[in-house]
Amino acid sequence: MSTEVPSLAQALSLLPDFRQPQGRRYELLPILLLSCIAMMCGCSSQSAISDWGRNYSHHWLTILGFKQGCAPSQPTLHRIFKGIDVKKLELLLSDWCQQVFRLLGFTTSPDLEGASIDGKLLCGSSKQKAAQPHLLASLSHKLGLVLGQVAVSEKSNEITASNDLIEMLVLKGVVITGDAMFTQREIAKRIISKGGDYLISVKANQPSLLEDIKQAFTDQWWMADTLRQARTLDSYADRIEERSLKASTAMCGYSDWPGLRQVLRMERRITNKRTKGERHEVAYAVTSLDERQVGAEQLLRLWREHWHIENKLHYVRDVTFKEDKSQVRTGKIPQVMAALRNAAISLMRVSGATNIAAACRRYAAQPGLALSAIGLDLGE
Repeated sequence: MSTEVPSLAQALSLLPDFRQPQGRRYELLPILLLSCIAMMCGCSSQSAISDWGRNYSHHWLTILGFKQGCAPSQPTLHRIFKGIDVKKLELLLSDWCQQVFRLLGFTTSPDLEGASIDGKLLCGSSKQKAAQPHLLASLSHKLGLVLGQVAVSEKSNEITASNDLIEMLVLKGVVITGDAMFTQREIAKRIISKGGDYLISVKANQPSLLEDIKQAFTDQWWMADTLRQARTLDSYADRIEERSLKASTAMCGYSDWPGLRQVLRMERRITNKRTKGERHEVAYAVTSLDERQVGAEQLLRLWREHWHIENKLHYVRDVTFKEDKSQVRTGKIPQVMAALRNAAISLMRVSGATNIAAACRRYAAQPGLALSAIGLDLGE
């Protein structure tokens, strides 16, 4: 029996309208639904969203809730997006995604649930001097849902914004993965205090910690009983990629890093089949996961899957939705558009899409599928 997913339409209905009732031609919810549906059909701009409303039949507009039978123009969308409470919008979308995540992610697999955090600069908006073109998001590894997103203020950085993002998330049973930028004591403490775990890379920005980790993997006989190993071998069209991970408990109880239970060493060797050339890389990480909770194979999987946020979110927004070419810069409109793109991508992932570009073509040809997915009743 299939699991019924919470309605995104119902979640968006909770966003308060900032406009006065008098003279209001379009309600806010139909505009938000129109935007999400149009994006699911491949629209990447305010003009394209408006065109979608005009080009499809009045039947779809009526289902979306437009009483006049006509869609808003691009300037109207611009004015409304400019006034939306984007923080409230992000919180509502985060709550919806996390409900879906808890409903689907924790019932389909006994494996640990991973969630990446990473930042993205909206390049086109940045060139136009937008107020907050830098966004920080969290993506679930398995389902590809955007669990939360916050703007990085001009007066702060990703490290500061990550605290706001972590506060949005329900972390019990979740492993947060991040690159070396997020290897900060305060971030580790916050994740642990919210009932989650972390697996984060360590580089030269934490020199003492990095040196201690390297020492844990020196070839000394007394270190042998602290080690566990895992290995994967993948063959692609023109290359062979081998990953070897070692996990050690040697620093547990020795290091004062918050929540540290194991340190990791990843060795990656890439061989070009044609030229026989070889590239060798070594990386290190820390995790709060206890050796009794997780095996070396799971640690290797979690570390590799961190980069799903690049493939399943950032790449899709840039290539399929042309986000980096957008030069919208007024107010917080870039963040509003990014939030709605996240919602559209998450909804398509929930509906089973693995190729977002192909899913957009399918929904464009059959818009009723998109309206049904968002939680609207199509009637007869």
